[in-house]
Amino acid sequence: MGRRSVKDLIEGLGVPHTEVDLVLVNGQSVDFSYRLSPGDRVSIYPVFEALDIAGVTAVRPQPLRLLRFLADVHLGRLAGYLRLAGFDTFYDNSWDDEQIAETAVREHRVLLTRDRGLLMRSVVTHGYLVRSHRPREQLREVLDRFDLWGSVRPLSRCSVCNVVVEAVEREKVVEKVAPRTAAHCEEFWLCPSCGRIYWQGAHYRSLMALLSSHSSSAETEGRPREPGPP
Repeated sequence: MGRRSVKDLIEGLGVPHTEVDLVLVNGQSVDFSYRLSPGDRVSIYPVFEALDIAGVTAVRPQPLRLLRFLADVHLGRLAGYLRLAGFDTFYDNSWDDEQIAETAVREHRVLLTRDRGLLMRSVVTHGYLVRSHRPREQLREVLDRFDLWGSVRPLSRCSVCNVVVEAVEREKVVEKVAPRTAAHCEEFWLCPSCGRIYWQGAHYRSLMALLSSHSSSAETEGRPREPGPP
């Protein structure tokens, strides 16, 4: 049997290779294909977000900086929350694992999943194993993991189709919302793709409470409001 590769070693420990950003063997950076020899000293580091290691790491062609996500079929609610927080997140619950993996790679998206096997597919280069079962906790987990709290743009995307929403004159949509909403809200936003109307409501306040509970640095002023994820 040939010598074991770094990738085989990592995944043999139950760690998806997509969560690794730097591997050192005897102090030298190597890629996943490196074959280990007896006595090699191996150091494995997770994905770096606050530290640029582009000039050091050999395991991927470029680090994760401009993040776009793809959520698997079991993370629909998380996808909705990420969109409401302003992050480009693709989601299609009709896709199989092969389509998900190939799209994530083709569109340079971080694959979010609770399936370790999906992340261990050799084609997948960037991904994260979501630990929590609850959508709101999943959102907090992803924002923590990728250090994204300062990049939050609350409710700037449609939670249904992922398109950036646009400010719309109140008179053009007021007859399309409930009378109570029309009476209490002055600002509205419209998704140019699906026509969904957004405003400041209970779900907006709930999301803002979640965001503000973590960091007061999240930018929240002047952003569209929305009644809640689907």
